[in-house]
Amino acid sequence: MKKTLYLICLAASLILSSCVSREKLLYLQDMDVDKEYPITQKYEPVIQRDDELSIIVSSKDPELAMAFNIPGTGSYTVNKDGSVTNAGNQGSEKEVGYVVDSNGDIDFPVLGKLHVEGMTRDQLINYIKDQLRSKGLINEPIVRVSFLNFKFTVLGEVGSVGMFEFKGDRLTLLEAIAMAGDLKSTSRIDRIKIIRDYGNKRRVMYADLRTVDLYNSPAFYLHQNDVIFVEPNSMKAAEQSQRMYSYWTTGISAVTTLVTLILYFTRK
Repeated sequence: MKKTLYLICLAASLILSSCVSREKLLYLQDMDVDKEYPITQKYEPVIQRDDELSIIVSSKDPELAMAFNIPGTGSYTVNKDGSVTNAGNQGSEKEVGYVVDSNGDIDFPVLGKLHVEGMTRDQLINYIKDQLRSKGLINEPIVRVSFLNFKFTVLGEVGSVGMFEFKGDRLTLLEAIAMAGDLKSTSRIDRIKIIRDYGNKRRVMYADLRTVDLYNSPAFYLHQNDVIFVEPNSMKAAEQSQRMYSYWTTGISAVTTLVTLILYFTRK
């Protein structure tokens, strides 16, 4: 009877512990079904050092715009009406872009050095347009700017750690974690660390994936070169303690067996 009661208690504790662990891993636990949540945060990527930018200048007179475009990209065609057609990359040809240097500058044809760090895409578009107009180079320029690279790193308790590249400029923390193979059962979901560079400074912030407040967090939309670190939870610590205990007991058993054998044979 006592043995049966013990087994029942053990099974119940295992079921409860598994429920608790699943509860800890649920994303956005406080979101209600069919309730509408307003989107208050509008993300605009800000140009940073090491960004690679595609900048296409066009006009109604294609010959005027030719001097302001990098030749040989094989990706865009400027039409006679000034519009830009994406022709697509041919073969393994990679689109050529402007790399933002360590001073936050790019070397732009004719206009020379342009300080672009800290600008949004629209700000850079308007800045180049103003430069072309004010210098009398193109009266009605059309400027297109896009990001060619977006890199981030994920470390810690995820399915696949490493550095990842994303095509585009709008990536959320949830999407980045999905790209890294999702969280593990040993992940701490309420304390995701994001390390972000701002020019010559570095900032650390935390995100809680359990709550809808995540959408309003400055860490929700990732920036270029962000580092995401997922900490282990108490379950991971317990596993490590259990593993260490197993190593110790195995080691002690081996030593005890060895000493016993030595004493046995030396007595003879």
